[in-house]
Amino acid sequence: MASLGLLALGAIAVAGLLPSETFTDKSVVDLDGQGTHRETTPFARVPASAEPVGDRVSFGQLPDSASQFPTNNDFYFVTVSEPPQTALSWFVGRGEESIVFITEIEKFGRSTPSERRQRSRQMMATSEQIAQYVALEAAGYDVELVPGEVIVDQLLCFEVGADGECAISAPADTVLDAGDVLVSAGGTKLDTLDDLQRALVERRPGDVIEVELRRGESNKTVDVELIGDPDDPGRTLVGFLPVDTARVELPFEVDIDTGAIGGPSAGLAFTLSLLDQLTPGDLSPDDVAVTGTIGVEGTVGAIGGLPQKVEAVKMTGVDVFLVPASQGDLDEAQAVAGNDIELVPVADLDEALAALERLGGDPLAATD
Repeated sequence: MASLGLLALGAIAVAGLLPSETFTDKSVVDLDGQGTHRETTPFARVPASAEPVGDRVSFGQLPDSASQFPTNNDFYFVTVSEPPQTALSWFVGRGEESIVFITEIEKFGRSTPSERRQRSRQMMATSEQIAQYVALEAAGYDVELVPGEVIVDQLLCFEVGADGECAISAPADTVLDAGDVLVSAGGTKLDTLDDLQRALVERRPGDVIEVELRRGESNKTVDVELIGDPDDPGRTLVGFLPVDTARVELPFEVDIDTGAIGGPSAGLAFTLSLLDQLTPGDLSPDDVAVTGTIGVEGTVGAIGGLPQKVEAVKMTGVDVFLVPASQGDLDEAQAVAGNDIELVPVADLDEALAALERLGGDPLAATD
């Protein structure tokens, strides 16, 4: 019996050291979106945390026309993490609805580490700016979104060579250069990065789109083959990291401490928290968790890892979770939520405010 016990302990120890990819793999969509291939799954997307936004918001010197109002409740932004997995953690978590085993490509995409860091910082900075713009406009302040040129910063890399240089890059690399200013895409004039995203909504990986660009003193038109987003194959990209030079002009200084938050999924939470602090009353009757990107017109966009975020919310005791109506995994998220959390799908800021009011929050009172 003692020997069997030791063998069992040894087996558990070994399983705790072996990577999960030793046993598991899954299908991954190819770059052209036309097929799949098998990849191992050394990582898992798991719940991380749900944290209040309010303490992260600060204002500069407010003018006489503006006021900051105390709030009794808070909005929580929600995060997930994607740690490496062992065979033991795979065995324990394989039946959990809130745990998804993912491949290296699903975690990191096919871009270089520097591209990933830059992309994450850019998305977060843009999300914060848009949240400020949308919140202050909804509160009745004079704000302005000043259009800016869409500039190519880096072309996406699919495979990094042994020398650390890009070995295989996106098809756009054959016709676009860093520093190019995109004037139009598919006949849509590009005043902001949002315009480019709208131009690609109906496009699919492998489609060819006509792009007008300015390089130096001259304009030219090129045909660009589109690709799937390395981090989200359901989304179509031109194949470069942009510099979005649009800027927001506010009547006073607003700052959101984004800390280590990566990506734009806290956009709606930022917007609601700002709006609550800039208007009388409490928009929410209680603490509410929120996830979803925010667009300049107040639209709420889908995010990744919703089932895992639901589990993170359950750990806080918050029982209402505003989520994007456009999510493709709402059924999976509802299975995780069970009867513990009420999921409230919203398509835009107006729907989010209406939902909060139905739950017992105060209606939005704009400033004079």
